[in-house]
Amino acid sequence: MTFNLAKLKKRPSYPFETIAVAIAFSPRLEAVLAEARRLAFVLDASLILIHVGAKTANKEEKLQKMMDKLGISPESVRVIWTQGTPADSILKICKLNIVDLLIIGALQKENLLTFYIGSLARSISRKAKCSVLLLTTPHVNASKPRKIIVNGVENPKTIHTINTALYFAESYDIREITVVKEVHTPALAMTIADESTAPEAKELKKSLSAEEEEKLHSVIEQCKTDKVKITEKTIKGKPGYAISKYARDKKADLLVINSPDTNLTLLDRIFTHDIEYILADLPCN
Repeated sequence: MTFNLAKLKKRPSYPFETIAVAIAFSPRLEAVLAEARRLAFVLDASLILIHVGAKTANKEEKLQKMMDKLGISPESVRVIWTQGTPADSILKICKLNIVDLLIIGALQKENLLTFYIGSLARSISRKAKCSVLLLTTPHVNASKPRKIIVNGVENPKTIHTINTALYFAESYDIREITVVKEVHTPALAMTIADESTAPEAKELKKSLSAEEEEKLHSVIEQCKTDKVKITEKTIKGKPGYAISKYARDKKADLLVINSPDTNLTLLDRIFTHDIEYILADLPCN
């Protein structure tokens, strides 16, 4: 099988025209399929099911029964069976089929061993060249997402991430999203702790907050927003940890973040980076 390299180059992150879902024959299969079917319908996208493992008559029968139950016709979906290392095999198929969005189930909390080794869902999210939707608690009869929070980190990717979130929100007729920027200033915290410089620290804190708010606003002004309101918010705390806690406290349905800038190693996950705080304990989808 070959793929169109020219089509891949400079390809925007949206619209999601082709959606793939990694399936495993687990108790969550029906819920993951139901979520994928709904999303493909809302976004008018084609759907690909990927299973890494042996193709058996028992699995085919089970999958067909599940698809019949959910109203997924064989003509509307393509099933790809493959062998190999799960993460690498799934990513290869996504590349060959120019997938725009990969859906995969993810346990909400990793145990210590899994955290170091890297679970399938998180391994893929660190390496994928397309958007990835991690479903923490998929439901067969889920309601549409309502609260979407986007990480407004200072990064060239952020404008594209916000625009992708706006596209997603508009597709679901969601009228508002919140873009949150984390402000982490250890040096300022040390200054504030010194009582002798309290007035200066207060003024510096006020100035810094205004500067960060202005930076966030300038990014949002460049985003394409006609039908969806963008609420701007700055929060203080360690990158990754702060927004994860904010999303959990606000009971967000979806947290949208940039892809990693580099391939993270084992040491990166031990000495936690911002994205690793989120991936280690997902606050929501």
